[in-house]
Amino acid sequence: MIRKHLLFNLVYALLFIVVLITGYQHYTLLNYGVSPCVTLVLLVFFCLTTRLSGRFHKRLFTGIVFALTGSTFVLLRNYDPSYFTYGLLAFLVCHLFYIGAFYLDFRSAQELDKKGAKIAIFSSAIIFTTFYFYLRPHLGPLRLPVLVCIFIVALLAMMAAFRNQRVNPASFKLILTGVLFFIIADGILAHCYFISPFQFSDLLISAIYMIAQYFIVIGGVERKLIRPLSAD
Repeated sequence: MIRKHLLFNLVYALLFIVVLITGYQHYTLLNYGVSPCVTLVLLVFFCLTTRLSGRFHKRLFTGIVFALTGSTFVLLRNYDPSYFTYGLLAFLVCHLFYIGAFYLDFRSAQELDKKGAKIAIFSSAIIFTTFYFYLRPHLGPLRLPVLVCIFIVALLAMMAAFRNQRVNPASFKLILTGVLFFIIADGILAHCYFISPFQFSDLLISAIYMIAQYFIVIGGVERKLIRPLSAD
């Protein structure tokens, strides 16, 4: 996989390191300039390799665009706190487009892997319900909006899991790994925002987020339906 997309991997690894170094050294302006380039590189790479053929790739591409919008707004939160809310909304829309893309794969053969689907639903119900009740005492009037957000993130995890046996194993594992990293980043962000931040939390969230998007994009590039649908 690394050799197959060698140039992209080298560029992405370089940007990954630069973002973390500039964040750690508090080179704020440089960090603000480099951070969006991470998602821009993903967008260009995804567009060139897939040519956005089919609804799956178009939906995933649109999700990455909203991820770029969300990360940009979150960066600007120091100038205006309201940008943080706009960033969260953009990431929420990003999740919805990812869910829409993964649903296409699930729909291609809904009768498969019912046992795996039950495990995914049961696990998500326990994990995300527990996390909501962990946050709940700190949410105040935001309890309902946060509950909706957690439900959408849980649906994202389940839809990524539902792709099993419907796409090639490489794509399934890559995207599921990326989604799990994305959920971890969301969880840390929620903890820092609603409970308390910790040292280098921004760096940790950035690193996990970049890893998540990398796996999702590579998984989207490598995706092959086991039962192809002509429109997807």
